[in-house]
Amino acid sequence: MLNQIIKQKKDYWLQSNDCTIKDIIKYIRKTGDLREAQIEAIEIYLFLKIKGNNEPLWKLFAEGFFTNGTDLAKLNINQNAREYLQQNLAAQALFDFSRQKIGGTTLLPELEKLIIQQPENIEYERIIKNIFYNVDYADYLMSLPMGAGKTYLMAAFIYLDLYFALNEPENKNFSHNFLILIPSGLKSSIIPSLKTIEHFDPTWVLPEPAASKIKQLRKFEVLDQPKSARQSTTARNPNAQKVNQCLRDPFGYIFVVNAEKVILDRIEITDQLEVIEKTEDQKDIFANELRHLIGKIPNLSIFIDEVHHAANDEIKLRKVVTNWNAKGNVTTVLGFTGTPYLKTADQIKVTDGSFFKFRQITNTVYYYPLITAIRYFLKKPQVKFATELNRNQIIERGISDFNEIYKEKVYENRTVAKLAIYCGNIKTLEEEVYPFLVGTLKINPDKILKFHGGNKEYKLPKENELLFSSLDIPQTKAGTKIRYILLVQIGKEGWDCRSLTGIILSQKGDSPENMVLQTSCRCLRQVDKNKNETALIWLNEFNAKILNSQLQAEQNTNIEEINKIGGKPEVETVERFSRIEHLQLPKVEFYQLKVTYQAIEEEDDPNTKKKLKLLLENLENYKTTALIKTSEIDQIDHAVISMISQIGSNNANFNKWLFEISKQSFNNLSIRDLMEYQTPLKNIFLKICYSQNGNLLFNDVYDFYSINSKIRLAFSIKRELQTESEVIPKEANLLIVDKIKPVEKNEKLYPDENAVRQILEYEEVSSDIESLETELEKKNEQALKSLTEQGLGNFFVPKNLLPEVKNKDKTFHYLPYNFVQSNFEKELLINALRLTSFKESKLEIYYNGERGLTDFVINCFAKNGKYWKNIGKYTTDFLIIKRQEKAIHQVLMIETKGKGYENDPVFLKKKNYVSNEFLKQNNEKFGYNKFDFLYLSDADKIENNISKLNEKISNFF
Repeated sequence: MLNQIIKQKKDYWLQSNDCTIKDIIKYIRKTGDLREAQIEAIEIYLFLKIKGNNEPLWKLFAEGFFTNGTDLAKLNINQNAREYLQQNLAAQALFDFSRQKIGGTTLLPELEKLIIQQPENIEYERIIKNIFYNVDYADYLMSLPMGAGKTYLMAAFIYLDLYFALNEPENKNFSHNFLILIPSGLKSSIIPSLKTIEHFDPTWVLPEPAASKIKQLRKFEVLDQPKSARQSTTARNPNAQKVNQCLRDPFGYIFVVNAEKVILDRIEITDQLEVIEKTEDQKDIFANELRHLIGKIPNLSIFIDEVHHAANDEIKLRKVVTNWNAKGNVTTVLGFTGTPYLKTADQIKVTDGSFFKFRQITNTVYYYPLITAIRYFLKKPQVKFATELNRNQIIERGISDFNEIYKEKVYENRTVAKLAIYCGNIKTLEEEVYPFLVGTLKINPDKILKFHGGNKEYKLPKENELLFSSLDIPQTKAGTKIRYILLVQIGKEGWDCRSLTGIILSQKGDSPENMVLQTSCRCLRQVDKNKNETALIWLNEFNAKILNSQLQAEQNTNIEEINKIGGKPEVETVERFSRIEHLQLPKVEFYQLKVTYQAIEEEDDPNTKKKLKLLLENLENYKTTALIKTSEIDQIDHAVISMISQIGSNNANFNKWLFEISKQSFNNLSIRDLMEYQTPLKNIFLKICYSQNGNLLFNDVYDFYSINSKIRLAFSIKRELQTESEVIPKEANLLIVDKIKPVEKNEKLYPDENAVRQILEYEEVSSDIESLETELEKKNEQALKSLTEQGLGNFFVPKNLLPEVKNKDKTFHYLPYNFVQSNFEKELLINALRLTSFKESKLEIYYNGERGLTDFVINCFAKNGKYWKNIGKYTTDFLIIKRQEKAIHQVLMIETKGKGYENDPVFLKKKNYVSNEFLKQNNEKFGYNKFDFLYLSDADKIENNISKLNEKISNFF
């Protein structure tokens, strides 16, 4: 929604002359340490800070900051609406917003219609404020998926704000201090990852010496200590004391606190009378002294991590921030989340009888989808699930698949790949899953880490928590050997273990339903930069359905879409180039047999009744003989042989039989058509069935397939197929230029990259090989002379034209050729170019065997009695051509076949047609031997094949 408009506006601003951050963005891109997603987020952030003057989104919106400048004069709307919109910026902004296209669909068509019909009756400013949650401060949401680097992005924003604040101390748009709010209940897993900010390298976003200077100024405080005294009006709360100590002139402070600590009031019921007598300021201190003191921190930016978790406390949190903002101390509120969608849509009233809804969080200023992150830098997962397997069976399959791919996997930082198995409760982990891994699957207990909160029955050693937090320590003699991690209600979100490579959710309840997506994605974090990493996710059917629904609702994708890119390594490709224009290669002119088919009816009436009667009379012809030998086991040679006339076990039903006949006709013959001849069909049906113990059974001695086929034919008019043939002129390009695309890199590309580069380089200079060699010889002499004068003559290596460059005007109508199917073809081309007969005849050779790139395809036919039957298309592998006045005068088609294919019956028919009929038709039409054909087999030695080619060239051209 709005994020798309903001991106367009930002891109335009970055290209404009009044953009003041071009050098910073250029520096960030040059260092190359941040991902594109992070850099784009920084661009958006600074755009809103500088160009948007750090204004609230509703105000920017109402002032037309995001409008696209719709030309109202060209719109088909009434004059009253047009004039009103021209005079009211907020109205036009909301009108433009309603007309925005999302996936080809208008965003709010009913609102657009309402504005046109009654523009004066809409409270535009109220609606716009409601869209953006009625806040009067800059409140932005950055949506990036897990693993995209949200924590580093926070650090980048902090350093950039401090940089601008140092340069412009009085500019209120840039923060001096920062508060990072953690959702309630996630402190234990998220705060450790936020300490990453302390280790962020500021030179990634700022040059020296500014980077080091700011790093020395920043101070990091985690406000997580328990309160030392309750019901106090003085700052005896240790967290409040930390804040209180820095209130004189704070700069560069970064506070991290659980959101609950600033939302909840700490007033006890017994204290109400005492509170009534206090001032509002004293009441706030008494209710929550930490909140009160944070509100005094000047130039404060508030970062809310995993903002979707704050949804339950959202109203309270916004109220707190609004109160802080009223004191003039809030600079910006910045939320971070993996998904920009709400569980239930927000409803916004337009008039008394109308409203519209949003599921996307409307203050989302930047959105980077999960599917894009998987495509470009996250691990690419394969998501597997089972429908009928129990817990242990899924775990066994998951571990088996994991070990098959990742058992020996060690990342570049020497951490080993790990698999997390989530359990719904401690009892399941301790009594079912762990014993199954150790007992049944025989996994060494030293490779398993159990981590949970413990209960009365099961306690964990304290070292387990240390091991859990040390899973990403590189593997050394003293390093972790753990590969399997068993978890209960831990590691669903905020757990930063990059070497985690697999996830198993085997049962309902292993993860809270609303956290299945976040839990499944725990294993996607990138470990080795610029490597194609993969991951494995194994689920039961219930969790797979939840994951799919959450992917659709929160990320506009699904499991199938992820699996299309998941687990598939990125293919390194090689760019290809057309040389058709350089070679001035004309089209190949030839003649092609064209066959037209026509069905001639031989009957005026199908005579169905007569044909069915004839079939009934001849049913004995559709019976097979069934024999049974009967004897004692030791008298097998003297067995009694008896004939069987009735056998079968399939129940017979007349209507179902008719349905099967209709179905086999592909609905060309309907049940209604068949029922018109119910009596003769019933007679046939009863004849092919027999009765046994009161049941009617099909008699399997009859050939039902043939009988049913005869019945269908009884309803058809007898036709005779006739054909008409003619030889027509055709012309074909040897390269369909718009189909030439990059090809997967492989060792059978010819010529190689060096030769391709040299061909293209010299092609720009001259196509005359002799001139190129002369020029190169001069350059070699100059280089040798220069090195000799320096006493380095022994190090001189002459630069020569590669063989492929010398032959560039005799072949390679595109570069490079792809001989991935056969090395034999590559060898043939190389040797053909060396033949004296080839050079003396001034021939050219072009590879034509890559399907889909050429128009020169021959339709092949075979005589079937007096008619031609189409047997498919044929594409020759090579064409050796001889020109006459630039036109192609003669063509030798060369077919190469590998071992095992030369006797393929379909190929033999095509080969026979091309080498006989095609040559005959074309050479007669042209009046000379324009075409010839040579077949070479990989089963023969290359020397013999080259000898055959040399002989054919000498005789044909």
